[in-house]
Amino acid sequence: METWPVHASGAATTRQKLREHRARNRLSRQGLARGFIGFACAFSVLMSSCSRSNKSSADASASVTIQHEILPQPVRVGAATVTLKLADAAGKPVTGAHIAVEADMTHAGMSPRFADAKETASGLYQSPLEFSMAGDWVILLHVTLPGGKKLEQQFDVKGVRPN
Repeated sequence: METWPVHASGAATTRQKLREHRARNRLSRQGLARGFIGFACAFSVLMSSCSRSNKSSADASASVTIQHEILPQPVRVGAATVTLKLADAAGKPVTGAHIAVEADMTHAGMSPRFADAKETASGLYQSPLEFSMAGDWVILLHVTLPGGKKLEQQFDVKGVRPN
């Protein structure tokens, strides 16, 4: 003998459907809340494990001061010399550092200029630099200290004059 499903109707069936609907909604809201909490936990764990501490860079930059000078003054298009003085927190010269100099105009479209600063005296570094156009420039120093710590410093060169 074969049985066929019969769809019932009426008030009793409607109440049953309403109860089932509420139960499904409750479960789906609980599942959504659990899923969100799980995602938030996983996200926070991933973010904390993927982040990098800048403590060494902050320590290095706090313990080293960099003074700069560009000659000739006023700065004009053409050759110039950037002189840098590195000192530790006690004011003692920092020797043996490697300094890469990057110069770029403040507006887009120009190729940056690169040079390395050479140590000429204890804590004193010099780099030749070529300003190819008149206008405002930004100098970025990439410094590697003798212990391997790295730091960067930026300064502006406003109003490079034409020849």
